Amino acid sequence: MANVIPFKGLRYNTELVGNLNDVTAPPYDIISPEQQDALYEKSEYNIVRVDYGKTYETDDEKNNKYTRAGEMFASWIEKGILKKDEKPAFYIYEQVFEYNRTPISLKGIISLVEIVEFDKKIVLPHENTLSKAKTDRFDLMSTTDANLSQIYSLYLDEDKAVEKLINEYSSGKPDVSFVTDDNITQNIWIISDSEKTAKISEQFKNKQLFIADGHHRYETALNFRNKKREENPDAKDAPYDYVMMMLTSMEDSGLLVFPTHRMIKNLPEFDENVITSCLTEDFAVSKIYFTEGDYAKIIMEKISSVLDEKCFALYTGKDYYYRFELKNTDAINNYITDMSSAYKNLDVTLLHTLVLERFFGIDSANMANQKNLFYTRDAKEAIEAVKSGEYQCSFLINATSVAEIKEVSLANEKMPQKSTYFWPKLVTGIVINKF
Repeated sequence: MANVIPFKGLRYNTELVGNLNDVTAPPYDIISPEQQDALYEKSEYNIVRVDYGKTYETDDEKNNKYTRAGEMFASWIEKGILKKDEKPAFYIYEQVFEYNRTPISLKGIISLVEIVEFDKKIVLPHENTLSKAKTDRFDLMSTTDANLSQIYSLYLDEDKAVEKLINEYSSGKPDVSFVTDDNITQNIWIISDSEKTAKISEQFKNKQLFIADGHHRYETALNFRNKKREENPDAKDAPYDYVMMMLTSMEDSGLLVFPTHRMIKNLPEFDENVITSCLTEDFAVSKIYFTEGDYAKIIMEKISSVLDEKCFALYTGKDYYYRFELKNTDAINNYITDMSSAYKNLDVTLLHTLVLERFFGIDSANMANQKNLFYTRDAKEAIEAVKSGEYQCSFLINATSVAEIKEVSLANEKMPQKSTYFWPKLVTGIVINKF
């Protein structure tokens, strides 16, 4: 099944750049303009300058963020700022952090994975992608010939065989360790012993990989590979046939998935009484007043405490919120007939199909273009944005579970945009795959 191999990673030379926290960065797609500025200030060698460079009014076809990224990346290699390891290796990657005052460790393996089409059901997606993001990543890959960040993927490890190897090979002091600004310790163990790497590769030969985060980058890598094959039809087992991934067990206790809440604005008409009245056909609707405290925290505690029921909340800026619990479990079948029950029973599917599209007129094209619908992981932001009047209302939802991601992927289906938010995010720049 999955062809997982070691590689000669390109890594920062700490003798020249110092603390890795100064030169690494979060994933490009969660970096705000303010964060981008701050990362630029940290170091002239911060990876954001390549992975998510700034644009300027004077940019043209010959001088733009992609051409600058390629030139800068090449110069860093030439100067020895980035150095390639001498032996192919797997990189065991651990993130150590606290969540709800509980110490947590999440471990995985950074490796290369042979790129295959989704219909082969070896690498499985779970979310739809946007063409604009894929064009951006393709243009960057074309000037750097590299995977600058890892695609985050999951695998089943029911017999704990991979976990045993990971724990055995990472029992000593890490080869690399630093703390990022969000107070997460980032540890790397470099496994280059050929017998050990062969054991790891062997364990993945009968496994499927489920993309958790990085769908755009995987599809970009597939498109890039296809372009290179057209240009080099006789090439076999070329470097661009593989993509860098972080592989983590679905059973890892440190795996966290957060919800992504929906915020709505610019609707020509919005009447909460009409909306809530319409929804009573399929949902039990409760109007609940706040007495005091943190509105976001209160709502999330209430909707997450509902077991075995589909539940979400609507906030309209007042001193109350509406809680919706699905009562007509067959309602979704009237609108979706060609998808699996795993897909149809997702909270985001029910919200999008039975509420947003049906009563708000927000269809898939509207969602993709973010015309009226916007997203946030922060429940407090979803509340405050409505309170301030910037948005008309917000829907707060529960997180999609790892089990649901697995079932939708196995059904060869894709969830709506922004159905999952894996946390913590993997750090960009710890290891790079240069073709």
